[in-house]
Amino acid sequence: MVETISADEFRDRIDERRRGERSFAVVDTRPEESFEGWRVADAIGYFYKPFHEFDIDDFERETGFSPGDSVITLCAKGKASDDFAAELDAAGYEDVTVVADGMRGWSAVYDRTEVPLPDAAGATDAAPPLDVVQVQRRAKGCLGYLVVGGREPGEADHVPAEGSASGSDGADRVAVAVDVSRHGDEWVAAAAEYDASIAAVLDTHVHADHLSGGRALADELGVPYFLPAAAAARDVAYRFEPVDRNETLDVGGIDLKALATPGHTDDGASYLVGGAAVLTGDTLFTDSVGRTELQFSAGGGDGGESNAGAAGAARRLYDSLHGTLLAEPDDAVVCPGHFAVANDGTTGGVEPGEPVFTTVGDARHEIGILGLDAGDFVDRITGTLPE
Repeated sequence: MVETISADEFRDRIDERRRGERSFAVVDTRPEESFEGWRVADAIGYFYKPFHEFDIDDFERETGFSPGDSVITLCAKGKASDDFAAELDAAGYEDVTVVADGMRGWSAVYDRTEVPLPDAAGATDAAPPLDVVQVQRRAKGCLGYLVVGGREPGEADHVPAEGSASGSDGADRVAVAVDVSRHGDEWVAAAAEYDASIAAVLDTHVHADHLSGGRALADELGVPYFLPAAAAARDVAYRFEPVDRNETLDVGGIDLKALATPGHTDDGASYLVGGAAVLTGDTLFTDSVGRTELQFSAGGGDGGESNAGAAGAARRLYDSLHGTLLAEPDDAVVCPGHFAVANDGTTGGVEPGEPVFTTVGDARHEIGILGLDAGDFVDRITGTLPE
């Protein structure tokens, strides 16, 4: 009999396998081009098309499997893999599972974890509590945050519209959601876990590499949506409240300060949280720095104007890194906007479900490009842009 599990249950089984608690193989039935372009780590590709003849002997020769093996199947949307699982079941495979909604479901799987902060953060009885919750989109490497403070009145302590669902009814704490993806319910669930009410939604910049769900979540909750003030020059088609350079929002007694960090985009900002952590968006990661070609192309035309734009963006990125982010205390925790997910689903040294972070001091000493002078930095950035 074939079992069907959700993408979240699939995630849990993958984690159990990583811990040695479960053994199974993943068979991806999508076409080779789709499989090679993006897949679950350690999956085996075997193209299957419904209503076409299935040769079990060919499958077993190609994969090395036998009826005693445990197999989890998935495809693009869970339909072809369901038929494939039925074929395996008919061939005598007794432990076959299908991932409902396939890779589409996998793309919406999230992990939530708390970022460790310096001991000094909220250490006194008089200081309000502070938690930084990292919301990880496992299949894509996108990182967003829920910053949870106390209940002191402040600019971000906005009363949601009547009938909205900002997190927890009668919440004891106030929070802001930062860099929300299109699955905003993950931030609402995180707020409920911390007995917090989401009072505002912020983006670090106008995202060019994925869809932001910030505006939609703010509308759903009836709370303000903030973007860096420089976003006004990017012809943003939706409403937002501008956050100026060095402007501070009060998040339940915790200061959240907007630091201008252009380079990845012209409007880029990072948010300094209580002096303990800095949410760096796509400006600084744990092992690299932001790209510039998503807004500023190095190609096109005769190469003159666009190359100058790319070089100027790289120089702004250098200044943002060295003049702003690396000027913060060494123990300030860097909370990036992404971690790398390769086409084969591997994540390098990142363990999904574990917090992804570094510190300002570690970034300065461990990220090689940060050791370059301005000219070499610009050359490195512009020399590695895609054609």
